[in-house]
Amino acid sequence: MDGVTVLSEAAQSPPLRVIRAFVAEDKSALIHLHNVSGGVLGGDRLGLSVRVGAGASAQLTTTGATRVYRSGRDALSAVQINDIVVEENGLLEYVPDALIPFAGARFQQETRIRLSPGAGLFWWEILAPGREARGESFAYGRVSLKTEIRVDGKLIALENVDLAPAEIRMDAIARLGVYRYWTTFYICRAGVQPANWLAAEAHLREAAAPWCKPGEMLWSVSTLPAHGLAIRGLARSGREILPALQALWRSAKVLLFGRAPILPRKVQ
Repeated sequence: MDGVTVLSEAAQSPPLRVIRAFVAEDKSALIHLHNVSGGVLGGDRLGLSVRVGAGASAQLTTTGATRVYRSGRDALSAVQINDIVVEENGLLEYVPDALIPFAGARFQQETRIRLSPGAGLFWWEILAPGREARGESFAYGRVSLKTEIRVDGKLIALENVDLAPAEIRMDAIARLGVYRYWTTFYICRAGVQPANWLAAEAHLREAAAPWCKPGEMLWSVSTLPAHGLAIRGLARSGREILPALQALWRSAKVLLFGRAPILPRKVQ
C-alpha cells in the first residue's frame, strides 16, 4: 500500500453504523463498527458487507463487546450475515472485541470471505461464556458461528461452531473442558508458498508458547490447505485473550508483511 486508504462508500441502517474512517499511522483506514442499540436483540437480522479495494488496507474493529440479549420464548434467533471481499493485494484486519451471549440468547452468524490474488486477511473472533459477574456462564440458548474462506474461488477454510449449553455440557473433555473462552484467528495472504506457511506455523507456535498455561490458557497453530493458517485459543479467563491475540497478530504481520500492526484506537 503506497497511498492513503479512504472510505469511499458507506450505506447503513440502524442498528449498525460506521461514523467515519480514521487514517492510521501506516495510512490504512481504521473503521469503528457501532451498534447504536447497545447490543443484538432476538429476531434481529443484521448484515455486514465489506469490500476492500485493490491495494487498499483497512482495519475494522468494534467499539466494545458485542452483547447478544435474551431472545423471548417465541422470538426468533438473532442472525448476522457477514459478506467480505478483499480485492487484489488488499488487506483487511478484522479485530473485534468479544461476543457475549446473555442468558437465554440465541445467535446465528454466517461469514463468507473471498480473497483475490495477493490479498491479506487477519480475522479473529472471541466467544465469551456470558455475563460471568451475574452468574450467567453458559446460560445462553445457542450460538452458531459458520465461517467460509475462499481464495480466488477455492475453498481454504470451512468452520461450523454450534454450541447449545442447555443440550450439551460445555465442560466435557471433548468440548471446552475447564476453559470458558474460545477464539479463532485466521491469518491469510493469497499466493504465499506452502513452504513459507510451514515456516510461519513454526514461528507462531514459538510466539504462542509463552501464552500457553495448561489449565489456564491453550493455543494451537495449524496451516490451512493453502494461503494461510488458523490459530485456536481456549482460556478460563478473558483477561489475557486479547493481549495474546495482539502478540500473535504482531508476530504474523511482521513476518508476512514486514511491518507491525497498528493497535486499534477505541472511540466512545
